[in-house]
Amino acid sequence: MKRYLLGATAALAMIGATAANAGTLDDVKARGELICIVNTGLPGFSFTDESGKWQGFDVDHCRAVAAAIFGDPNKVKYKPATGKTRFTILNSGEGDVIFRNTTWTFVRDVDVKLAFQGTNYYDGQGFMVPKKLGVKSAKELDGASVCIQTGTTTELNLADFFRSNKIKYEPVPIESNEEARTNYLAGRCDVYTTDASGLAATRATFKDPQNHVILPEIISKEPLGPATRHGDDQWSDIIRWTTNALVAAEELGITQKNVGELGAKATDNPEINRLLGTEGNLGGMLGLDKDWAAKAIKAVGNYGEIFDRNIGPKTPIGLERGLNALWTDGGLQYTPPFR
Repeated sequence: MKRYLLGATAALAMIGATAANAGTLDDVKARGELICIVNTGLPGFSFTDESGKWQGFDVDHCRAVAAAIFGDPNKVKYKPATGKTRFTILNSGEGDVIFRNTTWTFVRDVDVKLAFQGTNYYDGQGFMVPKKLGVKSAKELDGASVCIQTGTTTELNLADFFRSNKIKYEPVPIESNEEARTNYLAGRCDVYTTDASGLAATRATFKDPQNHVILPEIISKEPLGPATRHGDDQWSDIIRWTTNALVAAEELGITQKNVGELGAKATDNPEINRLLGTEGNLGGMLGLDKDWAAKAIKAVGNYGEIFDRNIGPKTPIGLERGLNALWTDGGLQYTPPFR
């Protein structure tokens, strides 16, 4: 009897622990808005425009999730976070998901208890220096002062790079991209290092971007993507498959403009039908409406449209697709089947 009671108590404790971590979708619905953790300010990715409205590549992914849940991409509260504070905000329950240039690593996945839901931007760490320094390679930076965001993988990668190349540097710790920008332009550091996309975004805000050089070395792999808390599989599925839906839409030729027409009735393509909810009920498996993906695509467009609008070649950021092209175009963006 004693063994039975102990076993029952343990089972109840496990159920209680699971219940405590589950139910994010219910919480979001009851609140009436998604709380999305974003960067404090990174042009092209997550920033406030002149009217105070949040914009950017990561912001559009937040909006897609809100549209999938509520049918309204504006039902989002943005929670700005630094490299130091983002995980605490998520794990404390103050935010529902991180969409904030965050690298998927072993320690963050296993020890920090984050659940990464794929990679929506493949990146790598680089270096930016004033052109007047005449530096052509990161290996010429011996003795340089380097602006580096604390609490990030870039801090660790920087130490590894200089150590392996037997050169020295002076770290200038900063907590946000804006602080790094200010210090770099004021000459308080010779070099700014972060993800190459972040360097391009920051340089685009300079009055004289042509006078600053991003060096050729990429010293790390930085798979950036959305993260949720451990313990709520339904919520993780919603974030993962909404992100996948945006990539699948580009693969299948579904755009913000034609999604309404394609979703109005079944097409000759079964995968388009399943994705848009005219065949089967994938949305119901997530606890969402049948047309959840159609709502997300209608709100923000497909992955390629999001990329081009916010950070693509025709924007001030000027990034090429590169590794973020679809797999059919030689890139790494690839989604599992919707079936």
